[in-house]
Order: sequence, then structure tokens, then C-alpha cells
Amino acid sequence: MEEKKNILTYAGLKKYEDELHNLKVERRQEVAQKIKEAMEQGDLSENAEYDAAKDEQRDIEARIEELEKILKNVEVVTDEDIALDRISVGCKVKVHDLEFDEDLDYSIVGSTEANSLENKISNESPVGKALMGARVGDVVKVETMAGAMSYKVLSISRDND
Repeated sequence: MEEKKNILTYAGLKKYEDELHNLKVERRQEVAQKIKEAMEQGDLSENAEYDAAKDEQRDIEARIEELEKILKNVEVVTDEDIALDRISVGCKVKVHDLEFDEDLDYSIVGSTEANSLENKISNESPVGKALMGARVGDVVKVETMAGAMSYKVLSISRDND
């Protein structure tokens, strides 16, 4: 079975590459220093600093592995890939929530980049999936856990515009 591609915008790719570089170059070194200092204190069996540093080291290595896995199988969406006549990954959209009578702004991103606090929704989420391929003026209906929602697409732009 082929592994699922991780769809990222260029900004998302850069963010993950920067984080990976930081973890490998700076954080690994910091933790190694903490472990060294804790070992110099002697008995490791009751050394809380040593245990905490080892836990931190394990977390960093797990995150490095996770980032490398994401970046190994990545598909980057570039500005040239984004047609502004239909919603696709990499678009910023303004929609009008017909039930609550409010305008909402979303960036459509791949699932690894999704972050609801930044209004970045996945193309695989219920709302993202419903919006994919829609045009300005379209009304899309979305089945959510909160019930059926309807959104009217007001505008489509590139996420970095």
C-alpha cells in the first residue's frame, strides 16, 4: 500500500524544515549538555534532572522522526498550482455562514498543517472537503457533529496574498 502524501503549502514546508533543523542542531546539543551535567552529579538512580533530560531527549528524537517521516513523503502546493476560480489546497477563502450570519476566513491546507486556532482547515476535514472545488457564489452544505451547516463562498485568494 502506498503511503499517503503529506500535502503542504510552501510556508508549511518551510516551518517543518526550520523546526527539524532547530531540533537536530540546537535542541539535541542542549539536551546532551543537560544529560552530561546530570551525570556529573553522581548517582543516576535518584537523579530527577537526569530523568527529565532523558525524557526530553526521547521527545525530541520522536519529533525528529515524525518530521522526517512527514518531509520524506511530501507534496508541496506552489502558487502556480492554485487556480483562483475554484477552492483548492493553498487557498484562502472567505465564506458566509448562513446559519450564524457571519463571515469566516479559512486557509485550506493539508492535514499535517491544519490548525484551527489559526483558521487553517484541512482539505480532509468535513468543512474543507465540502469547500474543495467550490467557486465564488456557490453555497456548500456540510454535515458536522453540530449538525448541517451552509456556507456561501464570498472570495478565493492565494494564502499569501
